[in-house]
Amino acid sequence: MIFILTGLVSGIISGMGIGGGTVLIPVLTVFMGIEQKTAQAINLIYFIPTAAIALIDHFRKGRIEKKVLFKIVLMGLLGAVAGSFIAMRIDSSMLRRCFGVFLGIMGCMEIWKGIRYKNRL
Repeated sequence: MIFILTGLVSGIISGMGIGGGTVLIPVLTVFMGIEQKTAQAINLIYFIPTAAIALIDHFRKGRIEKKVLFKIVLMGLLGAVAGSFIAMRIDSSMLRRCFGVFLGIMGCMEIWKGIRYKNRL
């Protein structure tokens, strides 16, 4: 059952453009005991079809900024190569901590943005 719920929640979040890995990787590592590097590999395989479906929907609705697309994709590909290189060369426990810190920082930033937005109203 945890697989079904994790896939469903990750899919919904991926469709929103947030990234299903923010749910998928912690569930795989914390609740299922899967090693961080394996969880990230599963996330990458999971990402391809979910991203393709979300991309088609966003493209149809005109939400793709074509002017910046090439630059972002190019830098994303370079970042993916660099990130993969780093991830394969550092200890899995260190990678897990780095991912946790990243999620914590992103969560704090989102909370801060929400507070600022609410104060404008």
